[in-house]
Amino acid sequence: MLGLPYDRLVYPNPLNIDPIAFSVGPLQVHWYAFAYLVAFALYLLLAMARAGKPGFALSRRQAVEALIHGELGAYLGGRIGYILFYNLPLYLAHPLQILAVWQGGMSFHGGLIGVILSLAWMARREKLSLVATTDFVAPLIPLGLAAGRIGNFINGNLFGRVCHGDFAWCAYFPNGGDVLRYPSQLFEGLGEGPLLFALLWWFSRRPRPTGAVSALFLIGYGIIRFALEFIRQPDPQLGFVAFGWVTMGQVLSLPMIIAGAFMLHAAYAHKSATKPATTAETTGEG
Repeated sequence: MLGLPYDRLVYPNPLNIDPIAFSVGPLQVHWYAFAYLVAFALYLLLAMARAGKPGFALSRRQAVEALIHGELGAYLGGRIGYILFYNLPLYLAHPLQILAVWQGGMSFHGGLIGVILSLAWMARREKLSLVATTDFVAPLIPLGLAAGRIGNFINGNLFGRVCHGDFAWCAYFPNGGDVLRYPSQLFEGLGEGPLLFALLWWFSRRPRPTGAVSALFLIGYGIIRFALEFIRQPDPQLGFVAFGWVTMGQVLSLPMIIAGAFMLHAAYAHKSATKPATTAETTGEG
């Protein structure tokens, strides 16, 4: 049996991962920051494979702009979402802590709202359909999410609940007490990352009604997150928020599933724009 990666008590060959990925002179790059760099690279690689081609709504230039807008929206929305959804009393009492982003505190659901708002602004400026834009972006997100979850794992945060059983995949975490826990970050990284990516990439290879790809992202992520919350330790300042077993992550994921289901139904019911007009076709951009 192997304890990964924070086995500090029992196993003879622990895999202790330094939270600093590498250093350049005095600059130390942490794994979580490195995960964001990997996410950027994966987005650009995948976006350039599709941008400007028939059936896809963004040119290469617009795909890069979507990355910039999306990351800004994800960062601001993720921080604001965490403050509002997860720890509002703390930040009301200590408002300067809002700026202490190096201490952590980001919300995926808040980040998603931020991305949608920032892409809406970009789409309006570029005279693009917002939904067609999110259809292009949605399949490019999951691998970045996986990189972020690996960063969570290495940092030892967002760990799982106590592991009741002798399972090889359970681990000790620095802030998780002297008990084995599920490495829920890795399970989430697998589900929200490669599995969701494969589904969305396959689904979006053929022309679909406008909004269908975005809807599938909402449904897929919502279901995966809702299910894996059952092995993820609830945030200590919140605990369970309903019925003694429902977490805030599940409360926020359920509307995603419902909205995605309605959106998917509407997309196919109206047969809207099964082949989005590409910017390359209308402006000559490649």
